[in-house]
Amino acid sequence: MKPHPLPKTVAPLPDELLSGWLSRLAAANYCDDAELLAHLRIDTAHGTALDFNVDAAAAAKIANAARVNPDVVRSLTFPAMTPREASLTAQMPFQHCMQCAREGLSLRHWRRAWAFDCQVCGTRLVQTLGKLREEQISGKLIYRARRGAEMLECAARSRGPKQLRRAMRAVTFAMSLKTFRGDPSFAVQNPRSEVRLFCLAAIAAARSHPLAKAAIVSKSIDDYARVALLRAFEKEPRLLAAVDHIAQRCARNRSPMTAVSHN
Repeated sequence: MKPHPLPKTVAPLPDELLSGWLSRLAAANYCDDAELLAHLRIDTAHGTALDFNVDAAAAAKIANAARVNPDVVRSLTFPAMTPREASLTAQMPFQHCMQCAREGLSLRHWRRAWAFDCQVCGTRLVQTLGKLREEQISGKLIYRARRGAEMLECAARSRGPKQLRRAMRAVTFAMSLKTFRGDPSFAVQNPRSEVRLFCLAAIAAARSHPLAKAAIVSKSIDDYARVALLRAFEKEPRLLAAVDHIAQRCARNRSPMTAVSHN
């Protein structure tokens, strides 16, 4: 038996996720998400579980209750993605637009690791958890992170893996400086603002400064950072050789200065 149509319905908006639309639908009918899903006899307590895959039976139930076509319901989920896009698309919300969220919106592009500004109102997206106060975030860091986010999007959507591999190298090194351990694709989706912004900014910095050279001459590099760097380049022996050459040259250049300082 199909559930009865809901007393009130709401029209889905462009780029809206199914979970966000279901939340607005629930609010319009004076219930919460779990109560709505239970009424629709859908075996999940969280609408976010449907954002990546909604089967035909569930789509039909939702469509009947909301008085829309099942194709409309399916259009609110993520389309088929390449493995690269999928790795940079968060399974759960990690950032949002404060202005649009007040209106109950949950948009698809907010889940992308490269999303930086809201495409609806232009407001900068903020982390859902672990937010920092605005005055603690450098304007220069935000500018560089925005550029890095644009580069990450181009890399994720490019046909070849070279651009994304280069971007992830920069993220790997940035993670080491922040003593953050984990997968680079998760670092750029991190709920901690300082980690995500720093990693995105590193992508922009790597475009104008060769990462290997920057790593060697960096005064703040430690043993963990050096190991992370080597891991980032472990499949490129020629690049590792160049890193070693730069390191030896820097060491030779420092030796005379050290000798003079002791006299």
